[in-house]
Amino acid sequence: MVTPGSESAKLAPEVVAEHTVQALQRTVPAAVPAIVFLSGGQSEEEATLNLNAMNKLQGKKPRSLSFSFGRALLQSTLKAWAGKEENVEKARTAFLARCKANSEATLGSYKGDVAGGEGVSESLHVKAYKY
Repeated sequence: MVTPGSESAKLAPEVVAEHTVQALQRTVPAAVPAIVFLSGGQSEEEATLNLNAMNKLQGKKPRSLSFSFGRALLQSTLKAWAGKEENVEKARTAFLARCKANSEATLGSYKGDVAGGEGVSESLHVKAYKY
């Protein structure tokens, strides 16, 4: 996704959507059937709202725009679980809530984080992380 730098002010999801779709239209070959996004350090909710905004855009989109199952689906799940057997159902509920949110975002019908959950709005950015 085309987002500002980690130390810059956040942009509205609609702005991220416009720039991302435009960049994809200009650069991705037509033979590529889908684009799946990682969170890129965004919070779970921010990444979901940005994906939703892309899929709500009117006009021709370059491909199917969806989500790759990464940190933006798992952070709140892992926080809910905390490695404890007694938290398995709580973690399952958190995971299903994120799956539902991202499924709706893929259709452009996500209304915002109604389920909540610990960690959904926390940034996943790790400063100076090197691969």
